[in-house]
Amino acid sequence: MATTTESRSDSTDSDDGVLARWTQGVIGDDEKRARLYRALFYVASAFFLVTTLFPFYWLLVLAITPNSSILTGDWSLPVVGIEFPHPQGFNPEAFIDVFQQVPLHLHVFNSFVLATATTIIVLLIASLAGYVFGRLEFPGKGPLMLAVLMISYFPPAAFLIPLFDAFLGNAIVIPFLGIELFQPPRLVNTPGSMILPFSALFMPLAIFILTTFYSQIPDGLEDAARVEGTTRLGALFRVIMPLSAPGVATAAVLTFISVYNEYFFSSIMALENVPENWSPLVGAILSYQDQYTTDFNLMAAASIVGVIPILILVIVAQERIVSGLTAGGLKE
Repeated sequence: MATTTESRSDSTDSDDGVLARWTQGVIGDDEKRARLYRALFYVASAFFLVTTLFPFYWLLVLAITPNSSILTGDWSLPVVGIEFPHPQGFNPEAFIDVFQQVPLHLHVFNSFVLATATTIIVLLIASLAGYVFGRLEFPGKGPLMLAVLMISYFPPAAFLIPLFDAFLGNAIVIPFLGIELFQPPRLVNTPGSMILPFSALFMPLAIFILTTFYSQIPDGLEDAARVEGTTRLGALFRVIMPLSAPGVATAAVLTFISVYNEYFFSSIMALENVPENWSPLVGAILSYQDQYTTDFNLMAAASIVGVIPILILVIVAQERIVSGLTAGGLKE
């Protein structure tokens, strides 16, 4: 028994010694270390490309495949018999049918209006809050910033019932006391019922990003603007925000994309998936299914059409986004 235990111990020590020697050899050799980094980079890139591009490939396959073939088709590849999504037939007319069955362009327009309006509101308020948190000192600054960030972790469903009740135009009443405060206007089926919750949900992240950037601007630049007669508000919009352009662009793009893709609040505040009720893009995609049928190819084609504007936006603003996310973590 002792011999067996000693042999296992020697084997473990030998394995550890081989691993330790290999690690030291890689770390000590610049060429081996470079090859290892390249291999890790290729593995990570391949994993990212597969997990990112495969859903788009699947959407394209579904979009150009007739719906009847999707429901009854065999996805296994010939000869090898491996189940893998591939086109069964060719039906590019689906990209035309999506506009004929549902006014998809109006839903896309609604999403753009909601996202643009929300982004403007968020940037204006978050810039003011970011200036206060990033460049001013006041009691309770840390706990207040923590409270703002905690709001972003609240589940949106927690605000749904009171907001929906208020947006229906019902009177605001103090709980347990029954005292009526006021009766708000009816906002359901209007942009206001969606823009207000969106702004509150995505405001904390924008405040955090802009606070990080505004705090890095040297005080001398703002002081020079103040000496020239500029107010604090003027210094914010004329000096600090232009110098923090990567952070502002990052907050704007992230907010725009999040609102463009949001459906939880808009599906409830827009009582029907019709463009007249400001139903967004996701509402249009779900309109291709009813109680008895589901047009999977049209849903896939509408998803591709809807994601193209965001894809263009990300490609155009990718340098700003990357520089904003990386520069925001540096403190000079």
